[in-house]
Amino acid sequence: MDASKSRRLARRNLTAELVAHVERFEPDPGPEPGTAEHTPAEIDAITQSLLHQYRPQQLWVFAYGSLIWNPEFEFEERRSATAFGWHRSFCLTLTRWRGTRELPALMLALDRGGSCQGVAYRLPASNHFQQISQLLVREIDANPPTNVARWISVKTEAGPLRALAFVAARDGKAYAGKLPVGEVAQVLARAAGHWGSAAQYLFRTVTMLREQGIRDRNMSRIESLVAEEIEASLPTPEHH
Repeated sequence: MDASKSRRLARRNLTAELVAHVERFEPDPGPEPGTAEHTPAEIDAITQSLLHQYRPQQLWVFAYGSLIWNPEFEFEERRSATAFGWHRSFCLTLTRWRGTRELPALMLALDRGGSCQGVAYRLPASNHFQQISQLLVREIDANPPTNVARWISVKTEAGPLRALAFVAARDGKAYAGKLPVGEVAQVLARAAGHWGSAAQYLFRTVTMLREQGIRDRNMSRIESLVAEEIEASLPTPEHH
């Protein structure tokens, strides 16, 4: 085996030290021209529509990215879960939060096809309207949104569940589609916004996936390529 092929096969883990080299915070450019932030009344209307489609006795939320490592809501139970017909994908373009107009980032969403291992959270039984509204404020992007809430079926060891998840609207303005992993890695190794770097987002996600025992070969490949991109960008030490 030649050295270049050996390097390609060797998987690197992203580390906090590598992420620190590219971590930065950019000013918030605000919503893209032609879009706006959702008003409280619009959030209420989306929540009402979701509860009209399905009013759960137990409210479950399916997490596949940042909701695993930073749920920001109270929950009473957590289960490993798999969503069939959906896969975890860096398919949303971000021009704020972890990217800018000049250097857009990519964010995870559920896209159609395949399967996705994640975590299902059961939220407290009281005030589902408020809980869903708070999730919408956090998760959906600009108005009109590309990251939209919908009820999906997930499977757990204790049986199937209907859970709220955030999926990519393929007709949305921010939908990036299926990108080559090398292109995804180049973006994630460089982009940052007022919430910090895209590399930090990736690092926290893959770290928590490992802690939850979730294997995702595509995410591991992207992680390795981002680590290589950051390493390649570092100045080489001078030898005397």
